[in-house]
Amino acid sequence: MSETVIKVENLSKQYRIGERTGYKTFREAIIDVVKAPFLRKRKANDKMPGVKRSSADIAPSALSLRLSSRAEYIWALKDVSFEVKRGEVIGIIGKNGAGKSTLLKILSKITEPTEGRVELRGRVGSLLEVGTGFHPELTGHENIYLYGAILGMDRYEVTRKFDEIVAFAELEKFIDTPVKRYSTGMYLRLAFAVAAHLEPEILLVDEVLAVGDIAFQKKCMGKMGDVSKEGRTVLFVSHNMGAVRNLCNKAMLLDSGVIQNQGDVFKIVTDYENYRISDVESIWINDNMEEKKEIAYTEKVEILSKDFKSKNEFLSSESIFLKFTIHVRKINQNLKLGFDLIRNGNVVFRSQQVDSPSKIGTLPVGVHNLFCEIPANFLNLGDYYIVPLLSIHLIKGLIRESIPILKFKIILDSSKSEFHLVLNERNHPGPTFPLLNWELK
Repeated sequence: MSETVIKVENLSKQYRIGERTGYKTFREAIIDVVKAPFLRKRKANDKMPGVKRSSADIAPSALSLRLSSRAEYIWALKDVSFEVKRGEVIGIIGKNGAGKSTLLKILSKITEPTEGRVELRGRVGSLLEVGTGFHPELTGHENIYLYGAILGMDRYEVTRKFDEIVAFAELEKFIDTPVKRYSTGMYLRLAFAVAAHLEPEILLVDEVLAVGDIAFQKKCMGKMGDVSKEGRTVLFVSHNMGAVRNLCNKAMLLDSGVIQNQGDVFKIVTDYENYRISDVESIWINDNMEEKKEIAYTEKVEILSKDFKSKNEFLSSESIFLKFTIHVRKINQNLKLGFDLIRNGNVVFRSQQVDSPSKIGTLPVGVHNLFCEIPANFLNLGDYYIVPLLSIHLIKGLIRESIPILKFKIILDSSKSEFHLVLNERNHPGPTFPLLNWELK
Protein backbone atom coordinates (compact mmCIF):
# COMPACT_ATOMS: atom_id res chain seq x y z
CA MET A 1 0.00 0.00 0.00
CA SER A 2 1.34 3.42 -0.99
CA GLU A 3 2.41 5.79 1.75
CA THR A 4 0.20 8.79 2.51
CA VAL A 5 2.28 11.96 1.98
CA ILE A 6 -0.47 14.59 2.34
CA LYS A 7 -3.19 14.33 4.96
CA VAL A 8 -5.70 17.16 5.37
CA GLU A 9 -8.30 17.07 8.14
CA ASN A 10 -11.22 19.52 8.51
CA LEU A 11 -9.24 22.33 6.94
CA SER A 12 -10.94 25.75 6.92
CA LYS A 13 -9.76 29.24 6.08
CA GLN A 14 -11.73 32.37 6.88
CA TYR A 15 -11.10 35.86 5.51
CA ARG A 16 -12.54 39.16 6.68
CA ILE A 17 -13.98 41.44 4.05
CA GLY A 18 -15.65 44.80 4.47
CA GLU A 19 -14.87 48.48 4.83
CA ARG A 20 -11.23 49.35 5.31
CA THR A 21 -10.10 51.93 7.85
CA GLY A 22 -9.14 55.29 6.37
CA TYR A 23 -5.69 56.83 6.34
CA LYS A 24 -4.49 58.44 9.57
CA THR A 25 -3.50 62.07 9.74
CA PHE A 26 0.01 63.07 10.86
CA ARG A 27 -1.45 64.34 14.14
CA GLU A 28 -3.19 60.98 14.80
CA ALA A 29 0.04 59.10 14.07
CA ILE A 30 1.98 61.22 16.64
CA ILE A 31 -0.73 60.65 19.26
CA ASP A 32 -0.54 56.88 18.66
CA VAL A 33 3.24 56.94 19.20
CA VAL A 34 2.84 58.86 22.49
CA LYS A 35 0.08 56.52 23.74
CA ALA A 36 1.89 53.30 22.79
CA PRO A 37 3.97 52.90 26.05
CA PHE A 38 0.87 53.39 28.19
CA LEU A 39 -1.11 50.86 26.16
CA ARG A 40 1.69 48.31 26.52
CA LYS A 41 1.74 48.90 30.29
CA ARG A 42 -2.05 48.48 30.49
CA LYS A 43 -1.85 45.15 28.58
CA ALA A 44 0.88 43.97 30.96
CA ASN A 45 -1.28 44.87 33.98
CA ASP A 46 -4.27 43.06 32.46
CA LYS A 47 -2.28 39.82 32.47
CA MET A 48 -1.41 40.14 36.21
CA PRO A 49 -3.64 38.11 38.55
CA GLY A 50 -6.17 40.08 40.55
CA VAL A 51 -6.25 43.07 38.18
CA LYS A 52 -9.70 43.90 36.83
CA ARG A 53 -10.70 46.47 34.22
CA SER A 54 -13.81 48.55 34.29
CA SER A 55 -16.38 48.38 31.55
CA ALA A 56 -15.25 51.84 30.43
CA ASP A 57 -11.73 50.54 29.88
CA ILE A 58 -12.86 47.69 27.65
CA ALA A 59 -15.63 49.45 25.76
CA PRO A 60 -14.82 49.51 22.05
CA SER A 61 -14.54 52.83 20.27
CA ALA A 62 -17.29 54.10 18.02
CA LEU A 63 -15.00 53.56 15.04
CA SER A 64 -14.30 49.92 15.90
CA LEU A 65 -18.03 49.28 16.42
CA ARG A 66 -18.78 50.85 13.07
CA LEU A 67 -16.13 48.78 11.32
CA SER A 68 -17.11 45.51 12.98
CA SER A 69 -20.75 46.02 12.05
CA ARG A 70 -19.79 46.51 8.42
CA ALA A 71 -17.21 43.76 8.23
CA GLU A 72 -18.15 40.43 6.69
CA TYR A 73 -16.44 37.06 6.82
CA ILE A 74 -16.18 34.48 4.10
CA TRP A 75 -14.90 30.91 4.20
CA ALA A 76 -12.44 30.38 1.36
CA LEU A 77 -12.22 26.74 2.53
CA LYS A 78 -14.65 24.90 4.79
CA ASP A 79 -14.10 21.47 6.36
CA VAL A 80 -11.85 20.16 3.59
CA SER A 81 -10.47 16.66 4.20
CA PHE A 82 -8.54 14.37 1.86
CA GLU A 83 -5.43 12.19 1.58
CA VAL A 84 -2.87 11.91 -1.20
CA LYS A 85 -0.64 8.87 -1.70
CA ARG A 86 2.97 8.99 -2.83
CA GLY A 87 3.28 9.26 -6.60
CA GLU A 88 -0.28 10.44 -7.23
CA VAL A 89 -0.95 13.38 -9.54
CA ILE A 90 -4.09 15.18 -8.38
CA GLY A 91 -5.85 17.80 -10.50
CA ILE A 92 -7.67 20.43 -8.43
CA ILE A 93 -10.40 22.05 -10.48
CA GLY A 94 -13.25 24.50 -9.94
CA LYS A 95 -14.37 27.95 -10.99
CA ASN A 96 -12.59 31.15 -9.94
CA GLY A 97 -12.97 31.76 -6.20
CA ALA A 98 -13.55 28.08 -5.40
CA GLY A 99 -10.59 27.97 -2.96
CA LYS A 100 -8.01 26.17 -5.11
CA SER A 101 -5.16 28.66 -4.66
CA THR A 102 -5.95 29.12 -0.96
CA LEU A 103 -5.58 25.37 -0.46
CA LEU A 104 -2.15 25.31 -2.12
CA LYS A 105 -0.99 28.34 -0.11
CA ILE A 106 -1.87 26.55 3.12
CA LEU A 107 -0.08 23.39 1.97
CA SER A 108 2.94 25.55 1.07
CA LYS A 109 2.82 27.17 4.55
CA ILE A 110 2.43 30.60 3.00
CA THR A 111 -0.74 31.18 5.00
CA GLU A 112 -2.10 29.61 8.18
CA PRO A 113 -5.45 27.80 8.30
CA THR A 114 -8.24 29.09 10.52
CA GLU A 115 -9.19 25.56 11.54
CA GLY A 116 -8.01 22.03 10.85
CA ARG A 117 -4.62 20.46 10.34
CA VAL A 118 -2.26 19.40 7.56
CA GLU A 119 0.38 16.65 7.61
CA LEU A 120 3.09 16.70 4.92
CA ARG A 121 5.70 13.99 4.60
CA GLY A 122 8.52 15.17 2.41
CA ARG A 123 10.07 18.31 0.99
CA VAL A 124 7.57 20.63 -0.69
CA GLY A 125 8.30 22.65 -3.82
CA SER A 126 5.68 25.14 -4.94
CA LEU A 127 5.03 27.26 -7.99
CA LEU A 128 2.04 29.35 -6.97
CA GLU A 129 2.86 32.70 -8.54
CA VAL A 130 5.47 33.79 -11.02
CA GLY A 131 8.80 33.93 -9.22
CA THR A 132 7.57 33.03 -5.74
CA GLY A 133 10.68 32.85 -3.55
CA PHE A 134 12.86 34.92 -5.90
CA HIS A 135 14.56 38.19 -4.98
CA PRO A 136 14.36 40.76 -7.80
CA GLU A 137 17.79 42.28 -7.09
CA LEU A 138 19.59 38.93 -7.33
CA THR A 139 20.66 37.35 -10.61
CA GLY A 140 19.07 34.21 -12.00
CA HIS A 141 22.20 32.32 -10.92
CA GLU A 142 21.90 33.55 -7.33
CA ASN A 143 18.14 32.97 -7.16
CA ILE A 144 18.56 29.31 -8.08
CA TYR A 145 20.72 28.83 -4.96
CA LEU A 146 18.35 30.99 -2.89
CA TYR A 147 15.30 28.94 -3.82
CA GLY A 148 17.24 25.72 -3.27
CA ALA A 149 18.06 26.88 0.25
CA ILE A 150 14.36 27.70 0.84
CA LEU A 151 13.54 24.11 -0.16
CA GLY A 152 16.08 22.88 2.39
CA MET A 153 18.77 21.74 -0.07
CA ASP A 154 22.48 22.18 0.44
CA ARG A 155 24.81 23.90 -2.01
CA TYR A 156 26.11 20.61 -3.42
CA GLU A 157 22.62 19.41 -4.39
CA VAL A 158 21.83 22.69 -6.16
CA THR A 159 25.17 22.71 -7.99
CA ARG A 160 24.54 19.17 -9.24
CA LYS A 161 21.28 20.27 -10.87
CA PHE A 162 22.34 23.79 -11.88
CA ASP A 163 23.22 23.18 -15.56
CA GLU A 164 20.08 21.13 -16.09
CA ILE A 165 17.91 23.91 -14.62
CA VAL A 166 19.48 26.61 -16.81
CA ALA A 167 19.17 24.46 -19.94
CA PHE A 168 15.50 23.69 -19.25
CA ALA A 169 14.73 27.39 -18.68
CA GLU A 170 16.64 28.33 -21.88
CA LEU A 171 18.24 31.29 -20.11
CA GLU A 172 21.96 30.64 -20.55
CA LYS A 173 22.60 34.17 -21.88
CA PHE A 174 20.71 35.87 -19.06
CA ILE A 175 21.53 33.72 -16.04
CA ASP A 176 23.85 36.43 -14.57
CA THR A 177 21.29 39.21 -15.10
CA PRO A 178 19.16 40.45 -12.14
CA VAL A 179 15.72 38.84 -12.45
CA LYS A 180 14.01 42.23 -12.08
CA ARG A 181 15.04 42.77 -15.72
CA TYR A 182 13.47 39.49 -16.87
CA SER A 183 10.26 39.45 -18.86
CA THR A 184 7.27 37.62 -17.35
CA GLY A 185 7.98 34.63 -19.57
CA MET A 186 11.66 34.47 -18.56
CA TYR A 187 10.71 34.77 -14.87
CA LEU A 188 8.24 31.94 -15.28
CA ARG A 189 10.65 29.63 -17.10
CA LEU A 190 13.30 29.97 -14.41
CA ALA A 191 10.79 29.61 -11.56
CA PHE A 192 9.33 26.41 -12.97
CA ALA A 193 12.73 24.97 -13.85
CA VAL A 194 13.97 25.46 -10.28
CA ALA A 195 10.79 24.10 -8.66
CA ALA A 196 10.70 21.00 -10.87
CA HIS A 197 14.42 20.11 -10.86
CA LEU A 198 15.36 20.48 -7.20
CA GLU A 199 13.66 17.16 -6.45
CA PRO A 200 10.94 18.02 -3.93
CA GLU A 201 8.93 15.00 -2.85
CA ILE A 202 5.74 17.08 -3.24
CA LEU A 203 5.29 19.58 -6.07
CA LEU A 204 2.44 22.14 -5.91
CA VAL A 205 1.65 23.93 -9.17
CA ASP A 206 -0.96 26.65 -9.56
CA GLU A 207 -2.31 28.10 -12.83
CA VAL A 208 0.92 29.94 -13.62
CA LEU A 209 1.64 27.87 -16.72
CA ALA A 210 -1.04 29.83 -18.58
CA VAL A 211 1.43 32.74 -18.67
CA GLY A 212 4.05 30.95 -20.75
CA ASP A 213 4.08 30.36 -24.48
CA ILE A 214 2.51 27.19 -25.88
CA ALA A 215 5.82 25.42 -26.53
CA PHE A 216 6.99 25.98 -22.96
CA GLN A 217 3.63 24.85 -21.56
CA LYS A 218 4.06 21.52 -23.37
CA LYS A 219 7.61 21.28 -22.00
CA CYS A 220 6.35 21.87 -18.44
CA MET A 221 3.61 19.25 -18.83
CA GLY A 222 6.19 16.74 -19.95
CA LYS A 223 8.41 17.56 -16.99
CA MET A 224 5.56 17.16 -14.50
CA GLY A 225 4.78 13.81 -16.09
CA ASP A 226 8.42 12.77 -15.55
CA VAL A 227 8.24 13.97 -11.92
CA SER A 228 5.21 11.77 -11.25
CA LYS A 229 6.85 8.73 -12.86
CA GLU A 230 9.77 9.15 -10.45
CA GLY A 231 7.37 8.52 -7.57
CA ARG A 232 6.94 12.12 -6.50
CA THR A 233 3.55 13.68 -5.78
CA VAL A 234 2.01 16.54 -7.77
CA LEU A 235 -0.99 18.75 -6.93
CA PHE A 236 -1.94 20.61 -10.07
CA VAL A 237 -4.44 23.51 -10.15
CA SER A 238 -5.61 24.37 -13.65
CA HIS A 239 -8.55 25.61 -15.71
CA ASN A 240 -7.20 23.65 -18.70
CA MET A 241 -9.28 20.48 -18.58
CA GLY A 242 -7.24 18.88 -21.37
CA ALA A 243 -4.06 19.27 -19.34
CA VAL A 244 -5.77 17.87 -16.22
CA ARG A 245 -6.98 14.82 -18.16
CA ASN A 246 -3.57 14.16 -19.71
CA LEU A 247 -1.44 14.72 -16.63
CA CYS A 248 -3.50 13.61 -13.63
CA ASN A 249 -4.77 10.23 -12.47
CA LYS A 250 -7.24 11.70 -9.96
CA ALA A 251 -9.14 14.95 -9.62
CA MET A 252 -10.80 17.00 -6.90
CA LEU A 253 -13.65 19.43 -7.59
CA LEU A 254 -13.90 22.46 -5.28
CA ASP A 255 -16.84 24.84 -5.17
CA SER A 256 -17.19 27.71 -2.67
CA GLY A 257 -14.44 26.21 -0.51
CA VAL A 258 -16.05 22.78 -0.24
CA ILE A 259 -15.03 19.52 -1.92
CA GLN A 260 -17.93 18.58 -4.18
CA ASN A 261 -16.41 15.39 -5.56
CA GLN A 262 -13.10 13.56 -5.91
CA GLY A 263 -11.94 10.42 -7.64
CA ASP A 264 -11.33 9.30 -11.23
CA VAL A 265 -10.06 12.24 -13.27
CA PHE A 266 -12.20 11.58 -16.36
CA LYS A 267 -15.43 11.29 -14.38
CA ILE A 268 -14.77 14.36 -12.24
CA VAL A 269 -13.74 16.54 -15.19
CA THR A 270 -16.71 15.44 -17.29
CA ASP A 271 -19.12 16.12 -14.40
CA TYR A 272 -17.53 19.55 -13.93
CA GLU A 273 -17.87 20.41 -17.62
CA ASN A 274 -21.53 19.37 -17.55
CA TYR A 275 -22.07 21.42 -14.39
CA ARG A 276 -20.43 24.53 -15.82
CA ILE A 277 -22.78 24.65 -18.80
CA SER A 278 -25.89 23.10 -17.27
CA ASP A 279 -27.77 26.41 -17.46
CA VAL A 280 -26.43 27.49 -20.85
CA GLU A 281 -28.65 27.42 -23.92
CA SER A 282 -27.07 28.25 -27.27
CA ILE A 283 -25.21 31.50 -26.61
CA TRP A 284 -22.19 32.44 -24.48
CA ILE A 285 -21.11 36.00 -23.65
CA ASN A 286 -17.63 36.67 -22.31
CA ASP A 287 -17.55 38.49 -18.96
CA ASN A 288 -13.84 37.99 -18.20
CA MET A 289 -12.40 41.50 -17.77
CA GLU A 290 -8.79 40.24 -17.78
CA GLU A 291 -9.22 38.70 -21.23
CA LYS A 292 -10.64 41.96 -22.53
CA LYS A 293 -7.29 43.64 -21.85
CA GLU A 294 -5.55 41.41 -24.41
CA ILE A 295 -4.88 42.42 -28.02
CA ALA A 296 -7.99 40.43 -29.01
CA TYR A 297 -10.78 38.63 -27.20
CA THR A 298 -13.89 36.63 -28.01
CA GLU A 299 -17.00 38.63 -27.14
CA LYS A 300 -19.63 36.01 -27.90
CA VAL A 301 -20.16 32.50 -29.29
CA GLU A 302 -23.50 31.25 -30.64
CA ILE A 303 -24.85 27.94 -31.96
CA LEU A 304 -27.17 28.50 -34.94
CA SER A 305 -29.30 26.53 -37.36
CA LYS A 306 -29.06 26.90 -41.16
CA ASP A 307 -31.56 29.79 -41.00
CA PHE A 308 -29.33 31.42 -38.33
CA LYS A 309 -31.66 30.92 -35.38
CA SER A 310 -30.35 29.96 -31.94
CA LYS A 311 -30.60 26.24 -31.37
CA ASN A 312 -28.90 23.48 -29.36
CA GLU A 313 -30.64 20.31 -30.54
CA PHE A 314 -30.10 19.05 -34.09
CA LEU A 315 -30.95 16.10 -36.27
CA SER A 316 -27.90 14.35 -37.68
CA SER A 317 -29.06 15.46 -41.14
CA GLU A 318 -28.81 19.17 -40.20
CA SER A 319 -25.84 21.49 -40.53
CA ILE A 320 -24.66 23.29 -37.39
CA PHE A 321 -23.29 26.81 -37.55
CA LEU A 322 -21.02 28.41 -34.94
CA LYS A 323 -20.82 32.20 -34.84
CA PHE A 324 -17.79 33.78 -33.14
CA THR A 325 -17.85 37.51 -32.39
CA ILE A 326 -14.26 38.64 -31.90
CA HIS A 327 -12.96 42.05 -30.88
CA VAL A 328 -9.51 42.89 -32.26
CA ARG A 329 -7.81 45.70 -30.36
CA LYS A 330 -4.43 45.43 -32.08
CA ILE A 331 -3.50 43.80 -35.40
CA ASN A 332 -1.43 40.64 -35.20
CA GLN A 333 -0.91 38.41 -38.23
CA ASN A 334 -0.43 35.35 -36.01
CA LEU A 335 -3.85 35.60 -34.34
CA LYS A 336 -5.69 32.27 -34.37
CA LEU A 337 -9.38 31.75 -33.54
CA GLY A 338 -11.00 28.35 -33.30
CA PHE A 339 -12.59 25.69 -31.12
CA ASP A 340 -12.31 22.12 -29.91
CA LEU A 341 -15.36 19.87 -30.28
CA ILE A 342 -15.58 17.55 -27.25
CA ARG A 343 -17.57 14.36 -26.73
CA ASN A 344 -17.28 12.04 -23.72
CA GLY A 345 -14.24 14.01 -22.55
CA ASN A 346 -12.30 13.51 -25.80
CA VAL A 347 -11.53 15.91 -28.63
CA VAL A 348 -13.47 14.96 -31.76
CA PHE A 349 -11.62 17.57 -33.83
CA ARG A 350 -10.10 21.05 -33.68
CA SER A 351 -10.88 23.75 -36.22
CA GLN A 352 -9.25 27.19 -36.62
CA GLN A 353 -9.83 30.01 -39.05
CA VAL A 354 -6.24 29.81 -40.33
CA ASP A 355 -6.93 26.28 -41.65
CA SER A 356 -9.96 27.33 -43.70
CA PRO A 357 -9.80 26.93 -47.51
CA SER A 358 -11.42 30.39 -47.73
CA LYS A 359 -8.06 31.88 -46.69
CA ILE A 360 -9.15 34.41 -44.07
CA GLY A 361 -6.41 37.01 -43.83
CA THR A 362 -5.15 39.12 -40.94
CA LEU A 363 -8.08 40.56 -38.99
CA PRO A 364 -8.09 44.38 -38.79
CA VAL A 365 -8.89 46.34 -35.63
CA GLY A 366 -12.59 46.20 -34.82
CA VAL A 367 -15.42 43.74 -34.12
CA HIS A 368 -15.83 40.82 -36.53
CA ASN A 369 -18.24 37.90 -36.93
CA LEU A 370 -16.75 34.62 -38.09
CA PHE A 371 -18.91 31.60 -38.98
CA CYS A 372 -17.96 27.94 -39.08
CA GLU A 373 -20.19 25.16 -40.44
CA ILE A 374 -20.18 21.62 -39.08
CA PRO A 375 -21.62 19.66 -42.02
CA ALA A 376 -24.77 17.55 -41.94
CA ASN A 377 -24.59 13.75 -41.72
CA PHE A 378 -21.24 13.88 -39.95
CA LEU A 379 -21.68 13.59 -36.17
CA ASN A 380 -22.97 10.55 -34.27
CA LEU A 381 -25.74 10.82 -31.71
CA GLY A 382 -24.92 12.30 -28.29
CA ASP A 383 -23.95 15.48 -26.45
CA TYR A 384 -21.16 17.70 -27.76
CA TYR A 385 -19.32 20.61 -26.15
CA ILE A 386 -17.60 23.68 -27.57
CA VAL A 387 -14.26 24.82 -26.09
CA PRO A 388 -13.22 28.19 -27.60
CA LEU A 389 -9.62 28.83 -28.65
CA LEU A 390 -7.86 32.15 -29.19
CA SER A 391 -4.10 32.57 -29.31
CA ILE A 392 -1.09 34.21 -30.87
CA HIS A 393 0.42 31.29 -32.76
CA LEU A 394 3.15 29.53 -30.70
CA ILE A 395 3.45 32.59 -28.44
CA LYS A 396 0.55 33.04 -26.05
CA GLY A 397 -2.95 31.81 -25.29
CA LEU A 398 -5.49 34.64 -24.92
CA ILE A 399 -8.18 32.64 -23.11
CA ARG A 400 -7.85 32.13 -19.36
CA GLU A 401 -10.09 29.05 -19.00
CA SER A 402 -10.01 26.22 -21.56
CA ILE A 403 -13.39 24.80 -20.63
CA PRO A 404 -16.60 24.04 -22.51
CA ILE A 405 -18.89 27.05 -22.84
CA LEU A 406 -21.69 25.64 -24.99
CA LYS A 407 -23.42 22.32 -25.48
CA PHE A 408 -25.56 20.84 -28.25
CA LYS A 409 -27.23 17.50 -28.84
CA ILE A 410 -27.34 15.33 -31.95
CA ILE A 411 -30.38 13.11 -32.60
CA LEU A 412 -30.10 10.58 -35.41
CA ASP A 413 -32.42 11.20 -38.34
CA SER A 414 -34.06 7.79 -38.77
CA SER A 415 -35.29 8.71 -42.25
CA LYS A 416 -31.74 8.34 -43.58
CA SER A 417 -31.35 4.67 -42.69
CA GLU A 418 -33.55 2.04 -41.09
CA PHE A 419 -30.58 1.01 -38.98
CA HIS A 420 -30.66 4.38 -37.24
CA LEU A 421 -33.61 3.07 -35.28
CA VAL A 422 -31.50 0.45 -33.50
CA LEU A 423 -28.17 2.26 -33.47
CA ASN A 424 -26.13 2.31 -30.29
CA GLU A 425 -22.53 2.79 -29.15
CA ARG A 426 -21.77 -0.92 -29.37
CA ASN A 427 -22.75 -1.53 -32.98
CA HIS A 428 -21.69 1.88 -34.30
CA PRO A 429 -18.97 3.34 -32.03
CA GLY A 430 -17.20 6.65 -32.35
CA PRO A 431 -18.14 10.33 -32.32
CA THR A 432 -18.70 10.58 -36.09
CA PHE A 433 -21.24 8.83 -38.32
CA PRO A 434 -20.66 10.14 -41.85
CA LEU A 435 -22.99 8.88 -44.57
CA LEU A 436 -20.46 7.81 -47.18
CA ASN A 437 -21.28 6.70 -50.71
CA TRP A 438 -21.03 2.98 -51.47
CA GLU A 439 -21.27 1.46 -54.92
CA LEU A 440 -21.70 -2.11 -56.16
CA LYS A 441 -19.79 -2.78 -59.36
